[in-house]
Amino acid sequence: MNSENKQMYDSAVDNLLKGIGDNYANWSSSNTDRVNQFRGGLRINSGRKFDKVVEKNRVWGFIAKTDGVLKGVPYNVGDVFKAAGWSAPAKWQRGSIFDSNQKWFQWTGPNYRV
Repeated sequence: MNSENKQMYDSAVDNLLKGIGDNYANWSSSNTDRVNQFRGGLRINSGRKFDKVVEKNRVWGFIAKTDGVLKGVPYNVGDVFKAAGWSAPAKWQRGSIFDSNQKWFQWTGPNYRV
């Protein structure tokens, strides 16, 4: 990934983390300490093919770092997957970090496909 694409990717990941925090704040609007704790618990664990989005001690989901194929399904950089477990994404993409519409996820994780 060249530096320009890396900057776009990193910016989109930051927007996703902000969106997750905002969704939690809308859900839990009355307690700002709790919202700040939640936001502070969000982090990215970088892997070879996927970045893992972690909230405290649970996996929120996975973000594809490269184009590839997962369980027979092609995916692109920025595609987001639900977690199949701590170390593996589920089969289908649920959204993309590059999508301006952020209705495909909630603070609890990427939504199931409709």
